[in-house]
Amino acid sequence: MGDQALPTMDTPHKQAQDECVIRLDGVHKYYHLGDFQVHALRGITLEVCAGEFVAVMGASGSGKSTLMNIIGCLDKPSRGSYFLDGVDVSQMEKTELARLRNRKLGFVFQQFNLLSRTSALENVELPTIYAGITPQERESRAKAALERVGLAQRAHHYPSQLSGGQQQRVAIARALVNRPAILLADEPTGNLDSRTSVEIMDIFQQLNTEEGLTVVIVTHEHDIAQYAKRALEFRDGKLRRDTVIKDRLFACDVLPTLPTLEDEDADDEMTAPPPEAD
Repeated sequence: MGDQALPTMDTPHKQAQDECVIRLDGVHKYYHLGDFQVHALRGITLEVCAGEFVAVMGASGSGKSTLMNIIGCLDKPSRGSYFLDGVDVSQMEKTELARLRNRKLGFVFQQFNLLSRTSALENVELPTIYAGITPQERESRAKAALERVGLAQRAHHYPSQLSGGQQQRVAIARALVNRPAILLADEPTGNLDSRTSVEIMDIFQQLNTEEGLTVVIVTHEHDIAQYAKRALEFRDGKLRRDTVIKDRLFACDVLPTLPTLEDEDADDEMTAPPPEAD
């Protein structure tokens, strides 16, 4: 699916380029573990504009996951301010955060987090239930989202009937179904093989380029970060580097150079030593 354009979806939250959709101002985050205090984020100030594609990088314990939790309204700063699409969410109550999160943000996780006894279509519909959308509109949106990621023909398959890459596409469709302003992906290729990882990055790049969706991914893989436009590198709770990606990779160019799993299996069979004679 690398060089085949995916069908587009209606995107009411598409915003003007250069409009700031994420702004952190002097954000600190503390956690208390018994008698110890962990300073997870140390005075983070940054902005992400509409239409950017940002990779957040860093080793375990660097603060990147804490940053993603705050950006995703799953946690709040201990100190400092966070503005999401111009709204200061730092002091919002949990119910307000949940409504904002469901309306503005789409999430993709490493583990897919699909309901095993629920079809792909029903998994994608789930966020629309919490948004109060009518059943007819829910199904229409879910079908459009699955088509957007190339899985229209798998709508009634269960997760156990899908490959890892297909499950991740269902998860992306679920993230898109409420038409968010921002797509957040936490290690989205962590459980995938090399070719499937590039296919997922191809979807992200198309969403970013063709529909102007703001994409923020957390990854520890430098080769995956090369598909983004900008890299934020964290260490010890601080933003150490903020750079524009040079020599950026484009998935549509990389995919034709990669073998399929079927090709690799055929090569393995050709190079396998002959069986020993009895």
